[in-house]
Amino acid sequence: MRVAAVDLGTNTVLLLVADRESSGQLTPVVERAIVTRLGEGVDRTRKLAPAAIARTKACLEEYARVVQSLGAERIAVVATSAMRDAQGGEELRGEIRALFGVDPQVLSGDEEARLTFRGALGGLSRAELTEVGVFDIGGGSTEVIIGKTGRSQLEISFAESFDVGSVRLTERHGEDRTALLDAARSAFGGVPDLPDGQAPVGVAGTMTTLAAVSLGLDTYDGARVHGHFMERAELERVLDRLASLNLADRRNVAGMEPKRADVIIAGGCLALGLLDHWRARGVVVSDRGVRWGLAEVLAS
Repeated sequence: MRVAAVDLGTNTVLLLVADRESSGQLTPVVERAIVTRLGEGVDRTRKLAPAAIARTKACLEEYARVVQSLGAERIAVVATSAMRDAQGGEELRGEIRALFGVDPQVLSGDEEARLTFRGALGGLSRAELTEVGVFDIGGGSTEVIIGKTGRSQLEISFAESFDVGSVRLTERHGEDRTALLDAARSAFGGVPDLPDGQAPVGVAGTMTTLAAVSLGLDTYDGARVHGHFMERAELERVLDRLASLNLADRRNVAGMEPKRADVIIAGGCLALGLLDHWRARGVVVSDRGVRWGLAEVLAS
């Protein structure tokens, strides 16, 4: 069975087309990620900006052509923080129905968290039914999930979506790292502890970009990023390096997604805030997330 999952995020729109193999595993056919910054200005105006809608529509038109050409049997489109928080999404909803033939689903924070958890752990070597923390730093929100996973079950003990993300915090605090870290620590103060020594899993563009910069990847390689362990000290070193550069130079750093360069400091501070809260020595980076969890649901 071939499925297509589109994750319409605040900062990035992601596409996964995958096949369910006879072994039960999902095999990617195509993966795409385009930064459209749908949530630009939403924290202040609570409205989707016309320019942001136009960028996102152009991306969705491209994705629809890919999905149609590959003959996906089941398709789903989900939207997250920006569409939850903002007015003006009716135009995009109509566009999605016309392009993909399905109604988009605006995920609640809890639904987003569960799909993130299910998708993020795929392909990682972990002991079954061992408690693990997963976090997804988006543009408008950050999802934190703690749970256990086994061959046929998913046990979530904590899942919450926090209204702090890389775009939202950049619009509030710029690159003031003290203010950014304070905001992160304040937001995550009530998150339950993890078992001693447990490294959380970090998913989505902030973490994969920081990992790619750490690895010095001239061309992004998801296979190298997925499962990469970053010590906290290395994460801070990468942030120090990026913060020392002006925006033009930062965009040219190996591993940096240029359109993410202006919000990467806030995203990295959110990660540091969580690692400090958990007293974790580092983080396992996952190249998967909502789109993978959604594809699992479609193919089941």
